[in-house]
Amino acid sequence: LIPLFVIIGSGGLGAGLYLMRLAMFNPDVSWDKKNNPEPWNKMSPSDQYKFYSVNMDYSRLKKDRPDF
Repeated sequence: LIPLFVIIGSGGLGAGLYLMRLAMFNPDVSWDKKNNPEPWNKMSPSDQYKFYSVNMDYSRLKKDRPDF
């Protein structure tokens, strides 16, 4: 039973850490509505906010939208 508890516990811990990462570092989430109401507007095209990208090089992207 010990390996079962270790595997289930590490899976739960990994899921909790990933959920915390999404809540803290995702540009779609805004915790501070007063100072930064729209954090997605301050992202540059070269910022990588996805956890894992298979074949996308974010450093080569150029800005294709206007400044607001």
